Amino acid sequence: MEEDGLLPRYTLLAPNPRVISEDNLIESDSSVTPVVVFSTLVAICGSFGSGCSSGFSSPAESGIMEELGLSTAAYSVFGSLLTVGGIIGSLINGKVADLIGRRGTMWLSELFCIVGWFSIAFSKGAWSLDLGRLSLGIGVGLIAYVVPVYIAEITPKNIRGSFTTANQFMVSSGLSLMFLLGTVVSWRILAIIGAVPCIIQVFALFFVPESPRWLAKVGREKELEATLQRLRGKNVDISQEAADIKDYTETFQGTSEDRFLDLFQRRYADSLCVGVGLMVFQQIGGTNAIAYYASSIFEEAGFSSDIGTISMAIIQIPATAVSVLLADKWGRRPLLLVSAAGMCLSAFLVGLAFLLQNSSTSILVYIGIQGFGLAYGLGLSGLAWVVMSEIYPINIKGSAGSLSTLVNWSSSWLVSFTFNFMAEWSEGGTFFIYSAMCCLGVVFIAKLVPETKGQTLEEIQASIAHFLQ
Repeated sequence: MEEDGLLPRYTLLAPNPRVISEDNLIESDSSVTPVVVFSTLVAICGSFGSGCSSGFSSPAESGIMEELGLSTAAYSVFGSLLTVGGIIGSLINGKVADLIGRRGTMWLSELFCIVGWFSIAFSKGAWSLDLGRLSLGIGVGLIAYVVPVYIAEITPKNIRGSFTTANQFMVSSGLSLMFLLGTVVSWRILAIIGAVPCIIQVFALFFVPESPRWLAKVGREKELEATLQRLRGKNVDISQEAADIKDYTETFQGTSEDRFLDLFQRRYADSLCVGVGLMVFQQIGGTNAIAYYASSIFEEAGFSSDIGTISMAIIQIPATAVSVLLADKWGRRPLLLVSAAGMCLSAFLVGLAFLLQNSSTSILVYIGIQGFGLAYGLGLSGLAWVVMSEIYPINIKGSAGSLSTLVNWSSSWLVSFTFNFMAEWSEGGTFFIYSAMCCLGVVFIAKLVPETKGQTLEEIQASIAHFLQ
């Protein structure tokens, strides 16, 4: 099919049923092998470590300030350096992943994280504490991009959504673990615990394969076939899938190089708009403002901050687990729409509660905040990263991925930085603005985000990138 100026699809869009060939080989289509499962588990160790990084500062606050004599301002600098490091990491993550591979980037990210955790754990003053937090942020900035991309590139199409969403499930689990352990261990022990998944991943990465898509990109075709065979199973015929990957990669590699300015060609407008847009709407609805300032929000509403924050930490896990289970059954779009709509209604409820200021305010704020967390975990938290990892063609994936993660971290910083100023102006008005942003997110998803369930990466990218023949 070559109409409408789309990339010639050769065999890319041809059906590829799971049948037995004459040589008694199963054709590669939906093989779920121990290697795919193990490789995914190794990759999401990094995601778990990212969650630990995000969850560390809250339970460690009182202990660090008391032992090291930090002021509130100094501790605020410490907390914010994770975001600064994340922005630095996002500037280079795509290029690094294209240069040294997906496995190499995960190794590099964990080296930054291990240095960061041990620098924090053995800190004697603010300087080593801050440098450790910055190093941790750079590592997390690398992980945020490379883990979902790696998982999407190694998994078969029928499980890609669920396996890639497991990335966010582990982030939520790591965050919750820090909240819970932080109540029973010292902040130094908590930092050492945070380093454990990083160390595990460093050693486990020796036993997982590189991404076959990256191998195709750098021209290592023999390794591509060997890696694909290992991922799909020794009795699986991978010839069709390998040919599709090579044909697709060669075609896109011949059109333009992976340079930043090339992203703004018209042919990439759809994929860039979707990827960057999802990163914006994941954050601009107030996600991290609520996560970072939940205690003060509950206190302002007259609700127990301990009960409220613990509930938030716990509710994220089952919500994200449901997303993992449904991503390849319902599809990405329905879950994203339900998620954005739920966040919109929940933020509106919180705004209304603060506006009314009556006896029901505290319970309405609690319900609204928990509903927001539930809705966020159901879709936008993980599926935004899933879609981002699926839609960018291989020749611009590095630059486009860096731009997307940079926008995500920058939006997160903007929302968290402005929250206190907005809340001083009007608490109710702040949440009405967040509700309006989530409403715009619903419209954006409904109008522009394509469904990617059940399609290979080659099918998705060939259909969304409009190439002249």
